[in-house]
Amino acid sequence: MWCLLSSPHLLTCGLQLFSINAGMIMVGRFEVKFTPFYLLLACLVAPQLQAAEASDTQNNLAYAVAWKQTAAEHRALYYQGFNIARMRVEQALAAHTPGDRPLAIVSDVDETLLLANDYWGYLVNERRDFFDDAIWDVWVPENGFTASPGALEFLQFCAANGVEIFYVTNRDQGEATYELARQNLLSVGFPAVDEEHLTVLRETSNKETVQQGIGERYDVVVLLGDNLNDFSRRYYTTDVNERLALVAEDRNEFADRFILFPNPTDGHWIRAIFGDSEPPANDANRLRWQEAATRNAWPGP
Repeated sequence: MWCLLSSPHLLTCGLQLFSINAGMIMVGRFEVKFTPFYLLLACLVAPQLQAAEASDTQNNLAYAVAWKQTAAEHRALYYQGFNIARMRVEQALAAHTPGDRPLAIVSDVDETLLLANDYWGYLVNERRDFFDDAIWDVWVPENGFTASPGALEFLQFCAANGVEIFYVTNRDQGEATYELARQNLLSVGFPAVDEEHLTVLRETSNKETVQQGIGERYDVVVLLGDNLNDFSRRYYTTDVNERLALVAEDRNEFADRFILFPNPTDGHWIRAIFGDSEPPANDANRLRWQEAATRNAWPGP
């Protein structure tokens, strides 16, 4: 490590700059007397300070959250999904005859019908780079959700044409969980938000039992979700390759019975990497992100 007193007020150690003012030098957040000892200390800690500053500005979530917040493509994928869902419902309505089971659609809630962009933006501002369940539980009652692009129009179309709407979500904010979910949905104007049509699972993310029960009474035209587990429990695996293989097997279901929406910030795709849908924020898991991101990587020239 080299150090250079490049001016009476500026010390350069490697790529790190230290300011000198009235005989004092800033080492990290501390101001100490400019002496040979602290000059040596500044040179020794320079690499660590440089690394710390880089980590302060690098956030695993930032790229994905920026896309969700700003990309027109993100909105377009929602419009596309709901357009396809509407076409499928229109086809079902045209083919429906008296005596047939009534038609229905079944939808996930979070990141399918309701977007939590404010929550994700808060995490980035707070330098959090993993989902934080404690913050989520404080944020949910704030009712800061917005309807995903095209969601309200699609649900209104279903309601106007006698197609039953069922909301199935998994959340847990304690005893208030159901009422919070109901208020979140009502706040953006969604129809049919009542005990008959809203199911909130607190103890499990397995929606199959509820979906099967609905399917016994109704002809379910489409399932909507941002997570493969919203369609089938068989996707609930911690093996990345197995999930990829299952999607290939079910490829004809997508845009037919399964309508999938984009979610780059959370979901069971994360569970397949970490073994946990909400892995703790630590350096070991940050390294695992890096390994996942370089699963396929050009070795360079």
